[in-house]
Amino acid sequence: MQDELVIEAAVEKLPEVIGFIESHLEEAGCSMKAQMQICIAVEEVFVNIANYAYAPDKGNATIRIEVPDEPVAIVTFMDHGVPFDPLSKADPDIGLPAAQRRIGGLGIFMTKKTMDNVEYEYKDGQNILRLKKNL
Repeated sequence: MQDELVIEAAVEKLPEVIGFIESHLEEAGCSMKAQMQICIAVEEVFVNIANYAYAPDKGNATIRIEVPDEPVAIVTFMDHGVPFDPLSKADPDIGLPAAQRRIGGLGIFMTKKTMDNVEYEYKDGQNILRLKKNL
């Protein structure tokens, strides 16, 4: 099963994006724990695209979900915004007290920790971020 949603990259569209992902995960019989982890990762990535990819302009994001026959879910985000590899940033030092940490970076850190694989590429003028979760 594969489906795509093309949507304005705007924070107020997040409920529509989450609903799209949840409906496919439920259809695939995904556990509640995996659904929650995937939806949190989807929220983090989509909000970053909405806030930064096209700023100060607007643009679209494409979200593709694939649940092949094997027990895995793959969510791919594509946008034509500013090239940005979120995986190139160093992970935040979570051992430091919150007041001493640099702002930002926790969302992608959480995504990398909860997903089984996260890949980024910039191809044909698009940012492509692929999240893979074993079900």
